[in-house]
Amino acid sequence: SEGNTVRYQTREEGAPGTVIGNLAKDMSLSVSHSSKTNFRMMKQFNDSFIRVRESDGQLIVGERIDRERLCRHTPQCLITFDVVNFSKDRYKLIHVEVEISDINDNSPEFPNRESVVEISENAALGSRIPLNPAVDADVGSNYIQSYQISVNSHFTIDVLQRADGVKYAELILMKELDRETQSSYNIELVAKDGGSPHRSGSTKITVRVTDFNDNSPVFDQNSFSVSLPEDAPVGTVILDLNAVDADEGLNGEVVYGFGKQVSHEIRELFQVDNKSGRLTLRSPVDFESKSTYELDVQAIDLGANPTPSVCKIIIHVTDVNDNAPEISITPMTSIATGVAYISEAADKDSLVALISTLDRDSGVNSQVHCSLYGHDHFKLRQAHEDSYMIVTAAALDRERISEYNLTVMAEDFGSPPLRKITQFTIRLSDENDNAPHFARAVYEVSVVENNAPGAYITTVEASDADLGINGKITYRLVDSVIMGSPMNTFVSLNSVSGSVYALRSFNYEVMKQLDVHIQASDGGSPQLQSTAIIRLKIVDQNDNQPYIIEPSLYKGSAEVFLPRDASAGYLVTQIRATDADEGINAQLSFKITEGGHLGFSINKDTGKVLVSRKLTYDLMNNVKVTVAVSDNGSPSLTSTAMIIFSFIEGTPPSQPSSAQNSNEELLEWDMSIAIIIVLAGSCSVLLLAIILIATICSRRKKETSDGNFDEKVETPNMEKVESSRMDSLIINHKGKAFDAHSFPKGLPLASSNTTEASSEDSRQTTGIFEPNSRPMEAKLKGYSTLPGYGKETVRPITIWKGNSFTTISARDPQISGKDSGKGDSDFNDSDSDISADVHKKESPPMNSLWACTSECKVLGHSDRCWSPSATRPNTSLACGSHLSTFSKTATLPRDARRENYYPAHLPKTSGLQSVYEKVQHQEFDYILVGPPTPARIQETDEISIPEYTNS
Repeated sequence: SEGNTVRYQTREEGAPGTVIGNLAKDMSLSVSHSSKTNFRMMKQFNDSFIRVRESDGQLIVGERIDRERLCRHTPQCLITFDVVNFSKDRYKLIHVEVEISDINDNSPEFPNRESVVEISENAALGSRIPLNPAVDADVGSNYIQSYQISVNSHFTIDVLQRADGVKYAELILMKELDRETQSSYNIELVAKDGGSPHRSGSTKITVRVTDFNDNSPVFDQNSFSVSLPEDAPVGTVILDLNAVDADEGLNGEVVYGFGKQVSHEIRELFQVDNKSGRLTLRSPVDFESKSTYELDVQAIDLGANPTPSVCKIIIHVTDVNDNAPEISITPMTSIATGVAYISEAADKDSLVALISTLDRDSGVNSQVHCSLYGHDHFKLRQAHEDSYMIVTAAALDRERISEYNLTVMAEDFGSPPLRKITQFTIRLSDENDNAPHFARAVYEVSVVENNAPGAYITTVEASDADLGINGKITYRLVDSVIMGSPMNTFVSLNSVSGSVYALRSFNYEVMKQLDVHIQASDGGSPQLQSTAIIRLKIVDQNDNQPYIIEPSLYKGSAEVFLPRDASAGYLVTQIRATDADEGINAQLSFKITEGGHLGFSINKDTGKVLVSRKLTYDLMNNVKVTVAVSDNGSPSLTSTAMIIFSFIEGTPPSQPSSAQNSNEELLEWDMSIAIIIVLAGSCSVLLLAIILIATICSRRKKETSDGNFDEKVETPNMEKVESSRMDSLIINHKGKAFDAHSFPKGLPLASSNTTEASSEDSRQTTGIFEPNSRPMEAKLKGYSTLPGYGKETVRPITIWKGNSFTTISARDPQISGKDSGKGDSDFNDSDSDISADVHKKESPPMNSLWACTSECKVLGHSDRCWSPSATRPNTSLACGSHLSTFSKTATLPRDARRENYYPAHLPKTSGLQSVYEKVQHQEFDYILVGPPTPARIQETDEISIPEYTNS
């Protein structure tokens, strides 16, 4: 072997299966025992004579090889082909040359078993007569090596070789002839080859001696050598022969023709005109078939006993570039003719196909150059002198380009050059390089709860760009546990279609969402997978009735106690219910279906049951009311309960306090409302502080300018009151909050430390007021509702101004009823006093209209300018009018200089009792009273606040 070329030799006529060689052993190549294909023969022109065993590269004879038919008389007969050796992911191209050696399997043969030649009796010694050559298909030493003739007295032979390599014999005259003595001679000619054992062939030649002829035709030359291009057209004149005979008449007329020994093949290719002697081309010649021809043309006269003259002509056929290159493409893998297959996963420089070229011309005309056109993913690489490899030049992807149509052009170097163009198709075979792909990573699907088991949910679909089994997708559920149960107990999946079905009825109240993981796998090797999620959202259905949780029901009814004398608007109880559904299906509404005319009503949104009118039932009476709670679903579901109202004296202990209800409502506020309230409260405190400072400064300025006042009264700071508790108490009382009663006359100041004798035993005293060492006459002296009454004692009046209570005297000229004209804000009013100071100042009588100032008279009375009713002077405390209690108590800041308390009496009802106790424990100095309201609370007794006068 030499490089990647290995040469073998085998004899022709070998039996099929004869071993020629072994590539793996001869080239020391490693063989993979796990692979069945380590060697592959790239078929070429002569592809049937030699075969390659793919496992180890053993070369064997495929069929009987006849060298004479395969290579004719070519001295060297070669069969060439290429073999690809695979080693892991690499390949090696091996060029194999097998020489077919000749065996002596052919004997020499003469064209005719018997032949006749003529010679004139006056022929000179040494005259030569060409004899027909024998034919031997063998070559080399197995070809004809000698001729022999039988023993005779007149002739011998001389063995010669023609220009085309054919050996022939010429008969030579050795002794003069005498026709009268002997007119003919029989000679046997034998041809022998050089084989071992040698073979021979013979023919019988009869030599006739003709009568004397004076002159024979004579050619201008005894031999000619001419050249003939192989592309010469039929009829081309090759040579004009001329022979002259010195005789006259018929003996001088010359005719031309081929000698008797000229073969039939030559007679088919050439012809000679018998009169003119012109040699012309009868059929096209082919340099590639035979390049040299040797023939004899003889000229004879028409006389008696003519003696022919012979002219030897050698014709050399010259090569012309008349053969276009031939292309043979042998793909590595092929199913259809002209189509090569290669895996899309093939590496760069992978062998796709082998191109073999053949040009039957010679010399420069047989040299071929190959080119590849079509796509830059492939390129040509020369393997040997006349073979090329198509290899990959880049990574391939069948999903992008599945087929390539390439053009192979082979062109020789002749002049003009000839080319051959062949179309070649490369198809990529699929590899499992694409995993299944879902259209979406997450499928959101809704299913209404209470579905039937086996109901269709949805279908997932994945695509795979691969082909065949590599693109065949199967689906399965990814194993997971939901609420202690495997996923395959909730849904089922069709492995082929990807359809998902429910295996159970879903309950929204138990499971609101279910994530089902689906895995799609292809059938390739190795198998590729991808996953997707089906987000199964359970849609709520109105399948749950409202459930009443308050009041507690027993067999569908509940007993509720309420005061027998409960007034209209009294909160009896609150129906509370829940619904396991959500959204609109859980929006509840309340209504009374039976007993609505019995004096009770219910808030449809909150479920609060209120007294709608004054009740006239006895303690022994029971009122039954049916309450229905309905959701807002479609269809709506309803739960009913019978509420039995029982009447008692006082307030039932189980009644929820308003403050507690308010606190529960506050808890329901969201964070945004809480932030707004905090900000609003901060701004309010800031405004209160500014107004308080302004009020204090204004009052001190007035006290400084007014010398008639005996002492200065400091304005206490008003403490904050729990807004939630105040509001709830105010809401719970619909009647009159204030009523006026006369106070007893002449009650001294010291009597303030006792409670009223007319008070019931059930009432409790809120505090004991001890008189201060300093009389309060300076504070309450000199007030009158009419001008000119002097410093008579008048009762203080409490009014509501905007957002606070203010206590004024009827004659206080400093309190103005003038509106500031800036909306409803009391902060800008001239008489605004949110600190709830009690202004008790002595003032000289003024020419004023009731309690209005001069400013008010000039500008006119506004809707906020209110003049209290005048009272008669010297009205005593005992018989004076009483100020009614207010349902919510508020306090003024404690004044460290005063230890006096106003006694207050609260009713023994449990609702107000709890408020009273809280107030008492906080040791408030004052109980704030409010203005009259349109209605009076029937069950609330009054809190009496005595008015102190100077004793």
